[in-house]
Amino acid sequence: MDLNRMWSSNRPLKKSYDAVIIGGGVHGLATAYYLGKRGVRNVAVIEKRYIGSGASGRNTAIVRANYRTSEGIAFYAESVQLYEALSKELNYNVMFSQQGHLTLGHSDRSMNTLRERAETNRLMGVNSTLVGPEEIRRMVPPINIDHHTRTPILGALYHPPGGIIRHDAVVWGYARGADRMGIELHPFTTVTDIRVEAGAVSGVVTDRGEIQTRAVLNATAGYCSTIAKMVGVDLPIVSHPLQALVTEPMKPFISKVLVSSNLHVYISQSDRGEFVLGAEIDPYSCYSTRSTLPFLEGCAGHALEILPDLHKVRVLRQWAGVCDMTPDFSPIIGEVEEVKGFYVDVGWGTYGFKAGPVAGYRTAELIATGKVPDLIKPFALNRFHEDRLVGEKAAAAVSH
Repeated sequence: MDLNRMWSSNRPLKKSYDAVIIGGGVHGLATAYYLGKRGVRNVAVIEKRYIGSGASGRNTAIVRANYRTSEGIAFYAESVQLYEALSKELNYNVMFSQQGHLTLGHSDRSMNTLRERAETNRLMGVNSTLVGPEEIRRMVPPINIDHHTRTPILGALYHPPGGIIRHDAVVWGYARGADRMGIELHPFTTVTDIRVEAGAVSGVVTDRGEIQTRAVLNATAGYCSTIAKMVGVDLPIVSHPLQALVTEPMKPFISKVLVSSNLHVYISQSDRGEFVLGAEIDPYSCYSTRSTLPFLEGCAGHALEILPDLHKVRVLRQWAGVCDMTPDFSPIIGEVEEVKGFYVDVGWGTYGFKAGPVAGYRTAELIATGKVPDLIKPFALNRFHEDRLVGEKAAAAVSH
């Protein structure tokens, strides 16, 4: 596909913009698109590589809303709703398959956690229920529920709205939509500094020239701390690699997304028949996007405990992305108090792609109106100074 036919490229940078978005992934592009829908179209999206080259092109594209906290559940539920209507909104097929999501429990402790999440989800109006081993086997016949295994499956949290999506299609759809409203996309452009005058953003310096602006959004995922330091802000974020792999295609084998809360592995089958597997974040801070043999061995071994019939399937490739982890495993969204006009949409860890539409929609609302939407108020940076954390560690099952 010639992406240059989908959006304009090689434009010169203008001297000034109403807003500059740093990061050409789903969050930056969604914010640009929804700013355009609100009539704010003198906007530049700056990306140091190609559009969608970061975490947006390196994730496993699972979408769900079955989180743990009331703040998180409401937030991701709106994102699922936006995803459900996104193909029509963008006039572009994003291939959202709501096939259902099963979080498996292998111990009494994990089942108690899943039971708590199911009840909280129900109270928040999100469709999630506990199911037993026999119901799991009915939904996923190849699954291994033998009680004599090392990690027997005792039950699962079943979330029917969950599923998978084509991450490239989401990125391309938002990019095309933003471009058609006159918003400029500038790939292969590096931000080297951000100007601050009298406590407010005044401009952005790039390797292609300097831009005047009063609003800058940092949507750079694992590299967000580097950008924030340009305005003298320290973010409580540590970046870790997260690895994944994909197998050769097979005939339809499973119709649900499978996640293990004890084995730290998740499995889905794409519309092309490939199995996509992921695991725990690497236990070290690093910006590397190279994958490793220990990950492959551990991930494959755990997957075979759940689906033994995968034992002869060949792995085609593996890769890594960079996750921006916060202390409470929830994002940081909003305007930074210390620097007027400097906005952040960061700290997503492994949740980022799930939240792309809602984060973009609500961040655009904030930038365009100057009013903080209720949905993102709990995720302000100052929560770490005010002891009001939003603890989502138990909601991931893997990677946290």
